[in-house]
Amino acid sequence: MMENESSSDLNECQQMLPPPPGTFIDREELIQHVGDFAISQGYVVTIKQSKRDRVVVLGCDRGGVYRNRRKSIDENSAEHARRRKTGSRLTNCPFEAVGKKDDGLWILTIKNGTHNHEPLKDISEHPCARRFSEREVMSIKEMTEAGLKPRQILKRLRQSNPELLSTPKHVYNVKAKLRQGNMTVRNYKSLRPEKSAVRNNYLSVMQPSWRQRNPPRFPNLIGGRFIDSQSFASIDVINPATQQVVSQVPLTTNEEFRAAVFAAKRAFPSWRSTPITTRQRIMFKFQELIQRDIDKLAINITTEHGKTLKDAYNDVLRGLEVVEHACGLATLQIGEFVSNVSNGIDSYSIREPLGVCAGICPFDFPAMIPLWMFPIAVTCGNTFILKPSEQDPGASMMLAELAVEAGLPNGVLNIVHGSDDIVTAICDDDDIKAISFVGPNAAGAYIYARASAMGKRIQSNIGAKNNAVVMPDASMDPTLDALVAAGFGGAGQKCVALSTVVFVGGFAHWEDKIVERAKTLKVTIGTDADADLGPVISKQAKERMCRLIETAVESGAKLLLDGRNILVPGYEHGNFVGPTILSDVSANMVCYKEEIFGPILLCMQADNIEEAIDIVNRNKYGNGASIFTTSGVAARKFQSEVEVGQVGINVPISVPLPFSSYTSSRPSFAGDLNFDGKAGIQFYTQIKTVTQQWRDMNSILPSHDLSSNPSL
Repeated sequence: MMENESSSDLNECQQMLPPPPGTFIDREELIQHVGDFAISQGYVVTIKQSKRDRVVVLGCDRGGVYRNRRKSIDENSAEHARRRKTGSRLTNCPFEAVGKKDDGLWILTIKNGTHNHEPLKDISEHPCARRFSEREVMSIKEMTEAGLKPRQILKRLRQSNPELLSTPKHVYNVKAKLRQGNMTVRNYKSLRPEKSAVRNNYLSVMQPSWRQRNPPRFPNLIGGRFIDSQSFASIDVINPATQQVVSQVPLTTNEEFRAAVFAAKRAFPSWRSTPITTRQRIMFKFQELIQRDIDKLAINITTEHGKTLKDAYNDVLRGLEVVEHACGLATLQIGEFVSNVSNGIDSYSIREPLGVCAGICPFDFPAMIPLWMFPIAVTCGNTFILKPSEQDPGASMMLAELAVEAGLPNGVLNIVHGSDDIVTAICDDDDIKAISFVGPNAAGAYIYARASAMGKRIQSNIGAKNNAVVMPDASMDPTLDALVAAGFGGAGQKCVALSTVVFVGGFAHWEDKIVERAKTLKVTIGTDADADLGPVISKQAKERMCRLIETAVESGAKLLLDGRNILVPGYEHGNFVGPTILSDVSANMVCYKEEIFGPILLCMQADNIEEAIDIVNRNKYGNGASIFTTSGVAARKFQSEVEVGQVGINVPISVPLPFSSYTSSRPSFAGDLNFDGKAGIQFYTQIKTVTQQWRDMNSILPSHDLSSNPSL
């Protein structure tokens, strides 16, 4: 009878299944996978051995629930002791889960277990829990729910109890038991403080640990987790007004980049199968969260980029419009259907996501351009890897946090930081199907050439040089307002900035007025409520602008207004460049040929509209051009003959609304399809055509006559 009962126990224990082996991004994800499976099987997981960067061994047991404690008549016999020990091992720990790091990824394997635990009735019985007081155990629970890791939890516990002798392993084991429900409801209620106290006591805990550093060092977002890079190299993010280091950007390792791609690739099948309405609801929540935190986003942009708060708010708002556009994406993805193209045959086309896509961002719009990219891409069903600018990555990180809060599943959005090496890795990776890029010419040409050679889709906006033509009949005040705002807004550091104005019929009666308007602009730190221009992004950018001005003057241009030596009291080391106006500029000057990207306005002259259009068309860039006139005939001629992607009539070039594409032409754009509008959706999707026939079974001929097969 005893043997039958013992055998029954063992048979029951043999139903305890091991977690399925697999590949994981990091150690924590592997442990989480084993722990989640353990909950479904009714056993617990304990860390037996851990070498953080190489291996982790997890013991899987039922905590002694099924341990054979029955006594027998032959209790003291050696055979019974052997059988009892074997039974205990089988019932308590039939296997161990072993995770090993190999080539940047963690591989999970299963082997037989060798250890034994007594049953636990309460968390206080756990040997690791005895190292903590009841209140410390509750703190561990609260901080675990806030997303802190064992090392971070232990650091905070030691701040209140310096004599605490514990390790992260002890904290992790307590966390594991808490996840199994071993903290009783009665104890939890007796220890839990009021809600208001929880909010006050753990307000700092809710803040991500990387934000509490000084200066903060941005983590990567990989598989839904913000993970510190293992790279020792980093780039300082400098406040351009004060020259203070406000944060640091790690140079992501190749292993970390591959982990991000792996996370995106793994998340794609389930995300593409998620209903479009569910994806849209996440975007609705994301939109709501951006509106909630718009003040924080704007302040961060001004701190890292230098642009005025007004420009920073506009930066976020223009990106928010794209998120709103993504909320209604279902109607824009509707395919085409043709019924009965042949006898009983229907044909239709549908749009499907590509897979893993990537975006490489510039510094000029830290919020808007990331929002050009990933909301549309992920709502179409793709997963995404975003590389923010290393000069102002804070807004991208804040947006990523909001996207996670909105409910974007793990791995759908990933962020990797770095410089040229990461750009090259994005271009070369076989799993990335499409790349979106906005930035300087050299980088854009490199990305287009390298990525297209790998067969990827590319949209690359580069060479943002814009022109305006002012006709003699143009309205004076509205035209001056438009020219000054477009030429100097955002310190000229934007892809829609106006750099060249061609005055038809002479410049003399415009010269004094445009200089006067420019002189009224206030140059100071971006947080000043009255600021019109903030600093430029870096000292290198300022030096380049000063060289362009000097070269233009040496080539014969006339300097009407010089902004090179402007000083802002209290911020003498800031990267400030004031409004600068050059006249008598010719088409052979470097300042005319190259993109300026600063608060420098070039003034040229033409005898007629044909000559003005020729000046615009001779420039190698074709981003955008405007005309200011009261003549519909002149406006129509300009619209028809100018060779640019965007045309403004009595308005400067501006960022288009998301339902119309951001179009550029000639070397200002390289790639397949433009950002925004229908083209943006087409870029992130591919067409599949389906031809189908459903026939009545009674009508199927008994023979296999080929003439019965349908044909189009």
